[in-house]
Amino acid sequence: MDKRKLSLVAISASLLTGQSLAAGFQLNSQSATGIGRAFSGDAVIADNASVLSRNPAAMAMFDRKALSLGLTYADVDVTIKDVSALGGTIQYGSEPDAADNKVIPNIYYIHPINDAFAVGVGAFSNFGTGTDISSLNNSGAPITPVDLLGETEIITSNFNASVSYRINQQFSIGAGVDFIYGEGKLKRQGEIQGGSGVQSTLVDVEADGWALGGILGATYEINDKNRLGMSYRFSPTFKADGNVEVGGAKFEEIHIPLPNIFQIAGYHELSPSWAVHYTAQHTSWGDFEHITVTGNYPDTTVKSYQWKNSWLFSVGGTYTINQNWTARAGYMHDKGVVDEISSLSIPDSDRNWYTAGASYHINKNSSIDFGLAFVRGKDVEVLEDSAVLAGASLPNTVVGHTRSDAIYYSMQYSHLF
Repeated sequence: MDKRKLSLVAISASLLTGQSLAAGFQLNSQSATGIGRAFSGDAVIADNASVLSRNPAAMAMFDRKALSLGLTYADVDVTIKDVSALGGTIQYGSEPDAADNKVIPNIYYIHPINDAFAVGVGAFSNFGTGTDISSLNNSGAPITPVDLLGETEIITSNFNASVSYRINQQFSIGAGVDFIYGEGKLKRQGEIQGGSGVQSTLVDVEADGWALGGILGATYEINDKNRLGMSYRFSPTFKADGNVEVGGAKFEEIHIPLPNIFQIAGYHELSPSWAVHYTAQHTSWGDFEHITVTGNYPDTTVKSYQWKNSWLFSVGGTYTINQNWTARAGYMHDKGVVDEISSLSIPDSDRNWYTAGASYHINKNSSIDFGLAFVRGKDVEVLEDSAVLAGASLPNTVVGHTRSDAIYYSMQYSHLF
């Protein structure tokens, strides 16, 4: 395989055939404790080292070294059904199992240097999917919109290095750098003219690459029972070079703007047993207007999306049962990003998260944490225009119905040194 420096995050955005069960192509799977409370308050609770993924300033609340490592298993159910040319004149069929299940690892380490400074490193994933709807290319229809259908396998990893500084007993700030790595494959190929025996390849990419981003954060500790936190993650505009073949033409670079993410979170201990927490998060998906490729040929727009900015809101509670067990639960409403232009390639919708979790405290320094999330999307009718059908002088609008659900199972081990 010829691997060039091509960002798979960019590729996943332009030709995604599935989704990551969050708005756009994001993942929410950074920790078992986070999943158990629907990530409510996750930018400020700081009950283990995984807080590093949401807010580097929260490292200032640690006076001992902390380690967290875990796994999340995503049981994804993406259905694409009743795909046809508008009016039902040509049927392409359904794919009831369009997405692959995934195992998503994470690890975090926080090291306090003194009363003022702490440093930390983490490895986790913010983007990823694995889907295949290429079976719809085998319907035997007279003409198949191969440009809208295909296979995607994407894995991305975020390696973060951060530092925090405690200004005083109430205020702390932090900053970090994200090194984003991605790899995968994308294919858009099939028999455009049914019965011809000729396989046409419109897109064929296998690649990997790196990109650079960052995060800023702050915390305000009102007192030892109440605190607020916020963070702003800024993502790069990728200008990735590599071997990108689109429509038989090989370009040199692909450009894509990724969204920035702002969140604010709160935590309030109501009693020695009960606490409540919440998060509001804004993602600037409105920056994601179109994908372009450059080099060797005039700059070309691969596809326009014109998404809209999105919000998610989550709320949760934590109950300390005894010195060995802690229980938590949460709810999240995650708004979809698709605006006026819909697409089979990203069957997006609003989603509701219903979550629960628990921690077993082995001793004062160690715990095993569990998280379970039921993610429910909506049935969505998608209309998309196919250049292949238009080129055959046929009605070029394809209609399909999509739905995306998932169950997340997560476990982690946390330790204080």
